[in-house]
Amino acid sequence: MISRFPVRYAETDQMGVVHHAAYVPWLEQGRVDWLAELGVSYAELERSGVYFPVVGLELAYRRALRFGDTVGVETRLSELASRLLVFAYRVFREGDAEPAATGRSVHVPQDAAGRVRRLPEDLYERLKAAAERET
Repeated sequence: MISRFPVRYAETDQMGVVHHAAYVPWLEQGRVDWLAELGVSYAELERSGVYFPVVGLELAYRRALRFGDTVGVETRLSELASRLLVFAYRVFREGDAEPAATGRSVHVPQDAAGRVRRLPEDLYERLKAAAERET
């Protein structure tokens, strides 16, 4: 799944280069879009008492992105267990084959009180099927 959007001026420094902190919301948008394409609404998940807080985040910056570029964020579910989700990302300038950045985010499902919980079985099966299609 690929999310696409323009680099906004507010995401850049004085030289027009994207600031490293701008990548984190892009990964989050990729994750939300990936789930939405699967038919899973983040908002509905939270209303049902399932939360996916980020417990780990890695980013490797490889090439600069600039104001005016169109960014693509390729998202896939790279690891899944009953109490763990790991998403992998490839951030790139539209039209470039080489990534501008790569990353991963680690999530532990929790309830509204912040206690670790198992993924609901139906959700786990949907996520598992989607991850298998991507490999």
